[in-house]
Amino acid sequence: MVNRERLVQEFLKIVRIDSLSLKERAMADYLKGKLGELGLAVWEDRAGEAVGGEAGNVIGVLEGDGREPLMLLAHMDRVRPGEGVQPVVEGDVVKSDGKTVLGSDDGAGIAAILEALRVIKEKGIAHGRLEVVFTIGEEGGLHGAKGLEVDRLQARRAVVLDSTGEVGTVINQAPAQDSIVAKIYGKAAHAGVAPEKGVNAIVVASRAIGRMQVGRIDGETTCNVGIIQGGKATNIVPDYVEVQCEARSRSEEKLVAVTQAMCGEFKKAAAEENARVELEVNRMYPAYHITKDDGLIALVCKAGEAMGLNVQIQPTGGGSDANIINGKGVRAVNLAVGNEEVHTVNEYIRISDLVKVTEYLLQIIESA
Repeated sequence: MVNRERLVQEFLKIVRIDSLSLKERAMADYLKGKLGELGLAVWEDRAGEAVGGEAGNVIGVLEGDGREPLMLLAHMDRVRPGEGVQPVVEGDVVKSDGKTVLGSDDGAGIAAILEALRVIKEKGIAHGRLEVVFTIGEEGGLHGAKGLEVDRLQARRAVVLDSTGEVGTVINQAPAQDSIVAKIYGKAAHAGVAPEKGVNAIVVASRAIGRMQVGRIDGETTCNVGIIQGGKATNIVPDYVEVQCEARSRSEEKLVAVTQAMCGEFKKAAAEENARVELEVNRMYPAYHITKDDGLIALVCKAGEAMGLNVQIQPTGGGSDANIINGKGVRAVNLAVGNEEVHTVNEYIRISDLVKVTEYLLQIIESA
């Protein structure tokens, strides 16, 4: 039922539209037009205003029969380098020209939703109420999902099309994440004349980091030290350094323990060197776990099995809009769309997988 050529051409149009995080104006306008053409009631919310974005989330509703409503969600933005994308088609593969990302994260999810809607309209496929949500700022901090007013919508179950990997992979668990920023204040001094009068903030940071367990903690817990900024010149004992870290776990107890341990090392090192540290800890997004006996899992499994897919229900270590949506009371799973090497200039997707994920989405809608 999927029109392969139409789907590919739509995907190529989408990835050519510049749409960096919080700069999604052109993409939002394009998608509002497409949803309107398909007969959906369309509006744009104000999620971008709180974070300085050019646009808000684009929302479209297609009324259906009396079955339980279903939300279909993908994000409009992409990472850098993501401007001026020139997609290249080589046989069954679509890739970028090697200068930018391709934008299949999440252009593939958007294209699949649009094609599924077209097929539904053309074939007169019966369906429940469908609520389409295209979010802003996913890559920059899940901003669109955070600003989404789910109370304006009826769906309390959703499929998010935004995971890398083989079509048929269903992400039912994802971790919560804590952001940890340590601001370390030492004392400046001339590094050649009177270094003993200074307190080296970089040394304090290095001592703290050196005692941390960084990387893979266990099967569901990780942490990372990602950014260090500080110092003015080699002849000045640095009096300030900022360290940005994160911790993730699918276990709340483990996440709290890792975050506290990292903060504890910064405090300890500061005390040892007579420095001062300020710590900022923020929960970036909650964890979620849709159990395998949940009706939403049964739905996606039933649809995949009807297609002959090898449906794999599995956890991930990454966060997505699904984390936020679940936290707002809408049960959501994240489906793999088949893209690979995302967030790199080597990103690609097979056309056969793009077709397959669209067929999978259609089967989910019908099975619902």
